[in-house]
Order: sequence, then structure tokens, then C-alpha cells
Amino acid sequence: MPDISEKGKNMPASPIRKLVPFADKAKQRGIKVFHLNIGQPDIETPHTMLNAIHHFEQKVIEYSHSAGTLSYRTKLTQYYAKLGISIQPDDIIVTTGGSEAILFAIQSAMDPGDEIIIPEPFYANYNGFSIEAGINVKPIPSFIENGFALPPISEFEKAIGPRTKAILICNPNNPTGYLYSPEELKLLRDIALKYDLYLFADEVYREFCYDGRHHFSIMQLEGLDQHAVLIDSVSKRYSACGIRIGCMISKNKQLMAAAMKFAQARLSPPSVGQVAAEAALDTPSEYFDNVKNEYVARRNVVVEAINKIPGAFCTSPQGAFYVMARLPIDDSDCFCQWLLENFESKGRTVMMAPGTGFYSTPKKGLDEVRISYVLKVEELHQAMECLAEALTLYPNRK
Repeated sequence: MPDISEKGKNMPASPIRKLVPFADKAKQRGIKVFHLNIGQPDIETPHTMLNAIHHFEQKVIEYSHSAGTLSYRTKLTQYYAKLGISIQPDDIIVTTGGSEAILFAIQSAMDPGDEIIIPEPFYANYNGFSIEAGINVKPIPSFIENGFALPPISEFEKAIGPRTKAILICNPNNPTGYLYSPEELKLLRDIALKYDLYLFADEVYREFCYDGRHHFSIMQLEGLDQHAVLIDSVSKRYSACGIRIGCMISKNKQLMAAAMKFAQARLSPPSVGQVAAEAALDTPSEYFDNVKNEYVARRNVVVEAINKIPGAFCTSPQGAFYVMARLPIDDSDCFCQWLLENFESKGRTVMMAPGTGFYSTPKKGLDEVRISYVLKVEELHQAMECLAEALTLYPNRK
């Protein structure tokens, strides 16, 4: 039998999805599973998007331009202008979700064997994207005690070597919910300029910032036009994960020309998805006000419940809809699987993402889990009750 590739062997399973077979079996046994493992909001998709899909009347669903339709890219420039970001349609390549935007960016900017610096814990698929592109992640540890704030800039400098080409951040952060301040981003700008590095920023959770805080984009940083690459997506913003539309944005013409060749190779982003995404830009601001209020209520339920559990701890996220929690457990992979295989309370259990998958450093995250607070408040109360009870019964509790 022919062997598979080394890349295929090294590709990590998603901590967010790898336990799905165990959840499916639990459901077959009649157990209700509270899905806190995946960032799939239950918030209703805006009617602006749904109406555009319902009234789609083209007789032929054609390829779009490889960079995305001009009408959508033009309307996107107006959206970003309201955020204080001045760009042109040619600075945008529309992609099949934010995932493709990240792949285009790193493959256009980096060669196999090059290194990218990422504060960890980080979005699990960054590990997979790096393996796909043949590049190496240099992790910089952040810590739960201070809410996973940006590590000291001296730690970034220590990690920079001859093969370092880029720094990648997620702001607000998945999985930690940390929101980087303008001052922290300016520190990253300065080091990117000092060492001539790209600064990639995944800003797909921009609209979800809490407690009076506001998002600041790397595209608002002065002097970074040739180094800044913005990754964006409609998935979380409009609770439309299945529409699969994102974008890569940069004013670096050489980089965008290279990315365009990758875009041409995959032909075009989804045409119907772009119609829906363009319509989404007309979503009234009240939609986001209501969504933010809902997420704050959900966040508070989870944070308060976690910190009442003996031996557990988390800080209050400033953005996105995730919390990274420390639990009194020996191995988060074993615990999360045990919840689905061996535990139930009143016919219910909880599915979470093991913390190990959000690190590239071995043995990190063994006592951490990522919780997505994407369920309604009442369901979150029930899920937290399940979790608290499970921790009293788990045989390998620390």
C-alpha cells in the first residue's frame, strides 16, 4: 500500500472537531451535548444576508473575478473607511473564508523553512496552516494570570532569527479573548520595522469588544503599509460561518500580486457567498449592539461559574466569544473525551476543546480548555453545572 505524505502525517487533528465522533456516540445514547467546543454562534444571521440569498435570481452561478467581485470589494472599502482604514479595491483579495486568506498571506510572504512568530495559545488551525505551507512556528508564551496579554517585546526579539519572516496575532484573540491595545500594537509595529518583518493580524472578531473597549487595527498604524497584512472574515461578524467569505488586505503591491496568483489558481471565491456578504454590509448597527450585549451576558455566566469551581480559574475576556480556562485536571484531551464517553448528569454533558491544541509547545495546555460561549444564557448555566459536577467525579482530578 502506498504511504501518505510526511505533511499528511504531521498535520494536527483539530482540537475543536476531533472529538466529534465521541459526541455523536453520546447523542446516540440519548445524552444532550452542550457544544462549547466550536465557535459556531447560535445568533441569527442578519436578514440583510438572508434576503440576498432568498432573492438571488441569476440564471447562471458564474465564476467571479479571482480577487472577488469589484462591487463587493468597493463596498468593503467603504466599510473599512468608517473604521479609519483607507484602502482601495485592489488592496483586497476576497477569499474562501479567513482560512484561505491566511494561507494566501503566508505562502505569498514566506518560503518553506521560514519562521513565523505567534503568541501562544493561538487559534489551533495556525499550526495546520503552517504545516501546509511548510513553515515553522516560533511560539512566544503568554500567561493566563494576566489574561494572556502581549508578551514582553524582548521575548519577540529573542525569537527572531535569520529565517524569521513574520509575526502573526489574532485581535481580539481566539482562544483567549484578549484585546490588544494600540500601545501593544505600536510595539509590534516597531519590531516589524526594525527587523523588516511582515505583521499579520487576524481581526475577524473586530465587532466583539466589551466593557467600553474599542478595537484598533494594524491598518491604522502609521508607517506599516508595506508590512501589514489584515485577515478578515464575515463568518463570526454576521454569524454566517457557512457562507465561507473572507479577505486578505494589504497595501504591499508586490505581496498582493503574488497572492493574486494563488487566488487565480483556485479560480474564484464563492459567488453566492459574495452576494450575501455584500448585502451584509448594510446590516444596521443595532444588530451588533444587541449581539454584543448578548455575548457579555454569556461571558459573565461562564466566567463567574468557572471561578466558583474549586481549583479552576479564568480571567474575563475583553473580546471575541471564547475563554481559556484552567481546570484541576491532568490532561485536557483525556478529560474532554471522558466527558463524552463516561460522564452524564441528568442526561447531559459538555463538549469543550482541549487546551493542548492551541499550543505548538509540547505539553502546554494540559490543564486548560477553550470554552466558546456561543449558547444561550440558560443553556450555559446548565453546561456550567454539568462541568462543575464532572470535575467532582473525574478520576484524574488534580
